[in-house]
Formats: sequence, structure tokens, C-alpha cells
Amino acid sequence: MAFDPVSAALDIGGKLIDRLWPDPAQRDAAKLELFKLQQSGALAEMTAQTEINKVEAASTSLFVSGWRPAVGWVCVGGLVYTFVGWPLLTWASATWHFAVPPTLDLGALLTLLGGMLGLSGLRSFEKVSGVAAK
Repeated sequence: MAFDPVSAALDIGGKLIDRLWPDPAQRDAAKLELFKLQQSGALAEMTAQTEINKVEAASTSLFVSGWRPAVGWVCVGGLVYTFVGWPLLTWASATWHFAVPPTLDLGALLTLLGGMLGLSGLRSFEKVSGVAAK
């Protein structure tokens, strides 16, 4: 059973087509038309989301277009802490006898960073191509 209204309506439409057209050729043609409508709706939805993404990326507001750089800086901060800060703090805790600092979950951090590097690569490609806003 479909959870979104569009898929539910298309499921109902498919069942109605089965009942209204007993001829298999006509039924298949009607289902093909219904499928084409579904596909064009999905394409229209993806196009609309792409336009929304373009508007968000073009914004000068830090709260609208700044979330991607913020996630990038969190990743950089986490990597600096994991590979530079934590080893130095562990050495210092052994030298001056204080509690060992906590570590970060490197698996989650690298997963997030891998996704961000993919986005950064696309952003760099946009800048080189002259498509980027800034």
C-alpha cells in the first residue's frame, strides 16, 4: 500500500482500469498512459526541488545557504580534534596526570565527510565551469 497520496491515487487508478477495460490491449494502453502521468509528475517534482536548491544556494543569508559550509567546518573540526587534538591531549594527560579526553565516533564523522567531499567536488566543478554564484 502506498503512503503518499499520488501513489495511492495511481494504485486506485490501476485497479479501476482493470475493471473498466476487459480487453488486455486497451487495459495495457490505459495503464501505460497512467504510468506516463506518474513519470511526468515525478519529473516535475524533481525539477521543482532543483529550482528550490538553486534559490537556496544563491541566497546571501548565512542561515539559508550556510548550512553546507557549517557541516563542512564541523567535519574539519572533528578531524582536527581526532588526529591532532586528541593525541596531544592524551599525551598531556599521561604527562600531567589528568583525565583522558573522550574520542569522537570516527565512522560517523568519515561518512559525513565523504558526503561533504562529494558535494564539495561538485561545487569546485561549478566554480571552475563559471556556473557558481560566488
